[in-house]
Amino acid sequence: VQLVESGGGLVQPGGSLSLSCTSSERTFTMGWFRQAPGKEREFVAAITRAATNTNYADSVKNRFTISRKNTKNTLYLQMDNLKPEDTAVYYCAATSDYSVASADSSTYAYWGQGTQVTVST
Repeated sequence: VQLVESGGGLVQPGGSLSLSCTSSERTFTMGWFRQAPGKEREFVAAITRAATNTNYADSVKNRFTISRKNTKNTLYLQMDNLKPEDTAVYYCAATSDYSVASADSSTYAYWGQGTQVTVST
């Protein structure tokens, strides 16, 4: 399974960005993680295949929205009211048989190459 992210860039605080991740194959639970310079990778959001369950990190709740379109094998992350602390490389991740919107990175078998999001004036 190959995952390709797109949509990163530079945005001012309070602005919005939308990330996409296209998978080469059918996947089950998918998620977004991020890693800021000098910090460990952290969970952002996850969604089950049928989109019946989602999970968000407390730091992004009510600002970020995860969604997916299975007919296009594509995962999305709508990011609103962005803050400087959201600056990081954002990674898309996918499982092949997991049915829970997991925040545990070890449950994800496949990872994208990452896309940079920078929130700054």
